[in-house]
Amino acid sequence: MTVPNDCSILGREVEVGQIEVELKRLWEADEARTNASLMNFAVYSEETSALASNSEMVREITREHACRAILIGVDRHDPETGMRAWITAHCNLANGNKTVCCEQLAFHLAGRVGGRFRNTIFSHLQSDLPLIMWWQGELTDRFTDRIYSLISRLVVDSSEWENPEEQFTKLEGPMLDEGLVVQDLSWTRTYHVRLAIASLFDDPIAQSAISSIRKLSITTSRDGRIPGLQLLAWFTVQCGWVPAKELLESDGDTGFHFEHQHGGAIEARLIEEEASAPIGLVEIDAGDTRIQISREKGENLVHLKLETPGNVVEQSAPADSIDSVGLVRDQLSRGGKNSLFRKVFPQFLSLLRK
Repeated sequence: MTVPNDCSILGREVEVGQIEVELKRLWEADEARTNASLMNFAVYSEETSALASNSEMVREITREHACRAILIGVDRHDPETGMRAWITAHCNLANGNKTVCCEQLAFHLAGRVGGRFRNTIFSHLQSDLPLIMWWQGELTDRFTDRIYSLISRLVVDSSEWENPEEQFTKLEGPMLDEGLVVQDLSWTRTYHVRLAIASLFDDPIAQSAISSIRKLSITTSRDGRIPGLQLLAWFTVQCGWVPAKELLESDGDTGFHFEHQHGGAIEARLIEEEASAPIGLVEIDAGDTRIQISREKGENLVHLKLETPGNVVEQSAPADSIDSVGLVRDQLSRGGKNSLFRKVFPQFLSLLRK
């Protein structure tokens, strides 16, 4: 059976059947004031080296979110079947002393996983707490109803997927028919841009210009097509636009045509640029009213600009986190049922499949 890289960071190796006993001993020997847990937070990966790096990420997340962390690493190509487990605690310090600690369980599964994945690992959940699961990478055949039926919230990052359409199709039934709460980090990357746009349209002049929008362009990074499409889907749903024409291709840019509910055409375009942030520039042309939301790559602010006849309003607002850990931490802070993503999901799938 293969051994994960840098096992020392995972804590003390224990027999799987003795995990709860060993956890009790761990707390009895520790000087922590509090063992805190508000949720079960599981991180699943089929990358053989992910356990150590995920342990570091969980350490960062537990600074703000108390949880029982469960790391799951699967090596499906190992010819030998087996399972190993480790336990440790991530502790916050105050005045040089441990104050609040969160326990972490790490599992390495090799070979044919079968029912061991569900039966062994999920038996170690704190049963009275919700389960948030961060599924890293592709949704493989391990992602079944026997797994997602236990999950309160599923976190994914569609920017990692080679075939997003296929992967989102796997989520379509669980999300829309069975009520699974899905939080895509690509969608999270649009959060502050959406807030910025909504805040600009709080202006009465901008509100009156919504029905006059004729052009919308969204500039994304080369790997930012998914958040770009999700932002476009949000626009169409919130503004009540309906598709007007088939997809157009021009100069490498992707164009879509819509209509206002009461008539009037809108041209929307996604533009990919190497030097762009995931969502680098949003431009809205509503005749005499023009709106621009921009963010430079690596910058921590989005810049807003509203131009109307005789008036220009400019301001800045916070931008979304750049790294995955920051995005997950932000998403956990917001919580909720992510009902807006479910609302725009059918339209997003329609745009993705064109």
